[in-house]
Amino acid sequence: MNGAADRGPVIEVQGLVKRFGAFAAVDGLSIAIAQGEIFGILGPNGSGKTTTIRILCGLMDPTEGTAIVAGADVAREPDVVKSRIGYMSQAFGLYRDLTVDENLDFYAGVYGLSGARREDRVAWAKQAMRLGEISTRLAGVLSGGQKQRLALASAMMHEPRVVFLDEPTAGVDPAARRLFWQIIRERAAEGTTLIVTTHYMDEAERFDRLAFLSRGRVKAIGTPAEVKAVFGTGMTLEDIFVSLQESDA
Repeated sequence: MNGAADRGPVIEVQGLVKRFGAFAAVDGLSIAIAQGEIFGILGPNGSGKTTTIRILCGLMDPTEGTAIVAGADVAREPDVVKSRIGYMSQAFGLYRDLTVDENLDFYAGVYGLSGARREDRVAWAKQAMRLGEISTRLAGVLSGGQKQRLALASAMMHEPRVVFLDEPTAGVDPAARRLFWQIIRERAAEGTTLIVTTHYMDEAERFDRLAFLSRGRVKAIGTPAEVKAVFGTGMTLEDIFVSLQESDA
């Protein structure tokens, strides 16, 4: 890991349960995620990934258990949680008719930044996300990789301690994926915690740690090597994903 384990947890989850009637979408989840860690939440459709992330983002109350994110309780202080996290969806949420600069300035305003800090954060975003050369282009004409970097910049404008990335590299080419992961590593080294979902199992090998979910429960948690060891000699992360998908069908 990148030293994240020495920084203490920024997310602490104990006995998390979310029921919809008799169905438990999340069933007894307990995890601790360190500051500066790149943590993956993996599993087939219906495994509980989306529900878990919605709870951790303060968008949904748990039925049982506790979740502390960036020092705030998701059930009692959801608005505080939302102010301390960033979220990047697959849809990116960009304004196609605005330029890169205009999108960055808009999101800086959404997060309440003004004056010198607003200017500093826009400048940081352009440098950190390699957006300087395309700053005057409309978002609607950017490549998938460029939109991806602009979306991450927008989600991090307010310096969140935790950023959730939902399938962030879906549909982008291998070169863009490689650059994006370089940028993610840089942000983690600065102390940002990144929670990532992906269906690319080669990307999952890049996580510091990951959790495989199946039917709302954690099947294995640890480094990629530790998780593979739980399922048996010779198993790849792709093998594990497929086996869970088949068992959940």
